[in-house]
Amino acid sequence: MTASGSGRVPGDLGDGTYRNPVLAADWSDPDVVRVGDDFYLTASSFGRAPGLPLLHSRDLVNWTLIGHAVDRLEPAEAFTVPRHDCGVWAPSLRHHDGRFWIFWGDPDHGIYQVNAPAIRGPWTRPHLLKPGKGLIDACPLWDEETGAAYLVHAWAKSRSGVKNRITGHRMSADGRELLDEGRVLIDGDLIPGWFTLEGPKIYRHDGWFWILAPAGGVETGWQGAFRSRAFHGPYEERVVLQQGRTDVNGPHQGGWVRTARGEDWFLHFQQRGPYGRVVHLQPMRWDAEGWPVLGVDGTPVDVHDKPRLPEQPRSAPATDDDFPGGRHGRQWQWTANPRDGWATSHSGDGLQLACVRTPQADDPRALPHVLTQRLPLRPCVAEVGLSLPAQAPGARAGFAVLGDAYSWIGLERDTDGTALLVHRFAERGGRERAAEHPRPAPDGTARLRVEVTEGARCRFHADTGDGFRPSGPVFAATPWNWVGALLGLFAAAPTGTGPTDTGPTGTGPTGTGPAGTALFTHFRITH
Repeated sequence: MTASGSGRVPGDLGDGTYRNPVLAADWSDPDVVRVGDDFYLTASSFGRAPGLPLLHSRDLVNWTLIGHAVDRLEPAEAFTVPRHDCGVWAPSLRHHDGRFWIFWGDPDHGIYQVNAPAIRGPWTRPHLLKPGKGLIDACPLWDEETGAAYLVHAWAKSRSGVKNRITGHRMSADGRELLDEGRVLIDGDLIPGWFTLEGPKIYRHDGWFWILAPAGGVETGWQGAFRSRAFHGPYEERVVLQQGRTDVNGPHQGGWVRTARGEDWFLHFQQRGPYGRVVHLQPMRWDAEGWPVLGVDGTPVDVHDKPRLPEQPRSAPATDDDFPGGRHGRQWQWTANPRDGWATSHSGDGLQLACVRTPQADDPRALPHVLTQRLPLRPCVAEVGLSLPAQAPGARAGFAVLGDAYSWIGLERDTDGTALLVHRFAERGGRERAAEHPRPAPDGTARLRVEVTEGARCRFHADTGDGFRPSGPVFAATPWNWVGALLGLFAAAPTGTGPTDTGPTGTGPTGTGPAGTALFTHFRITH
């Protein structure tokens, strides 16, 4: 069997089967839990806010985004600026003692947890359970047989100098402190052929402690299973999912879940370059020796029968937005902790963004006030309307495809106040350049379009009143190190560039407050 290409329809096929990936965008490092008849999933959100997305399903195939567990990232001072590859790494989602729990590792600060009485909250403020550098991929276990609580985590060599091992702790039942110094449970250096062991998820099953963890790297690795009769080991290992003759490279970390009918399933990610880490669903069974077998004899499935659960409407996380009253949907995240005044409520529809004055106005990668959502895996056309009432010279707003290289199209005020349609880009590590000569936008309005084809190749278009016209060369979207490319909306202005506009977000003296506003309307993605 082969993996689905980006042009093929993923998810529920409407005939009792599904095609992978079931989440066809960058829902990195997924973990899943069942509570009653409901399944919940969370994923890495890195440096974006709000963080820790919360998804819901009744059949493991059709998912909707229902919220986030953290409004702002901690420590707050570290996320006042974009830190695209940092922040929330590889969370674990559990339900214990009537509460939902999420644990994660921030590679620069340590292991955090939040908890809530219901999936929609209220969630506690992040609690730093274990401070330190390079502590990642944390997962708790409450042992129902003994009442003991445990924590396992992996290591990031970039921060700690250590990798390829899993460390375990005893933990207090309330998840607020560790009860020992920790011990290495699994040392990948001692297992021939294993490297970059990470992403552990720990479970108790059939009298064994189980640790499901990938190794071999996100693009080339495999999924391993480890078991021991005692938490501290020794553990024996087996490879339980690998690429084989399929197109599913990796396949990388994820989580095991059992349905109310006793079926076992495994959700994991596949690295897809600029699209980030898309999520696959694998059937799971147990062999005669008690080991899990994922997919079809240990290789990923493409099309497969859905779980034996009540039929559900076909659904996927939302993308479109009319921004009612100036509010944006749950699918949007800022590139840093948000500040008051970046977006303002109003009586109509449309996203009203302040043209924030900043020395980084000419580099969207450095702006904290970019509102982003994930780039879809399938070919698509993304459109948004834009008007730029801001009059200050250099005030700009646009629609970007954002990664460590970027391209954006939008409107900018010239030195004489004329509204211009501009299209700019920057290569990785490079400075912004023009992709097309500016041209007047007579009404200070435009409809902006990005056509995304196979390989995340993006063609930009704009309509300033005379129909859509292509702009600039094709742009190949790029990811950051761990984050896929993003679609982004932003408004900005250089510092010290003329009088501040009056209005709800621009009331300061010359060159200090926001340089007026921009309004985005009717965001749409079609396939």
